[in-house]
Amino acid sequence: MRVAARGDRSAAPGPGALESLLERVARGDEEAFETVYSTVAGAVLGLVRKVVRDPAQSEEVAQEALIDVWRHAARFDPGLGSAMTWIITLAHRRAVDRVRSAQAATDREHKVAARDYSPLFDEVSERVERRLEREQVRRCLDQLTELQRESVTLAYYRGYTYRETAELLGAALGTVKTRLRDGLIRLRDCLGVSS
Repeated sequence: MRVAARGDRSAAPGPGALESLLERVARGDEEAFETVYSTVAGAVLGLVRKVVRDPAQSEEVAQEALIDVWRHAARFDPGLGSAMTWIITLAHRRAVDRVRSAQAATDREHKVAARDYSPLFDEVSERVERRLEREQVRRCLDQLTELQRESVTLAYYRGYTYRETAELLGAALGTVKTRLRDGLIRLRDCLGVSS
């Protein structure tokens, strides 16, 4: 919406003039509407921008509000308030309607997205399964000899290399490798994993 540049302030309608212009607009006087338009367009756009915030949408909403002024000028009642108040009220309602409409659309999209969301897996059953697997691994670790359990724990759960594990246990590297191999075979058998 292009707001017409206002000339000097003396050309603007005086008090009560906007009301009489609206009466003429109600009868279809396009010239009177042009005057109303150029007089109030800046105020209407300013108000709408404060509510809608988006400049492009603000121009559209302000344009719609001014079209409402043209279409519904006959509804203006000077006994209820000034013409400017009536026009600003129309603009404010339009702006609020636009914001509510946009929010409702966003809410609908979120509801549809939430309704259509299905996790790729059942989170609860996954947690239960992991917990059961941990318990089974603990039971199987308890069936190892102490030396096998220490070797497996250091190498696979604490991240030590075979050499570091051998140093920590004070054993030869070959002995640690043998303990690890035997421990892993027993774990595999206990867990029911086929090789």
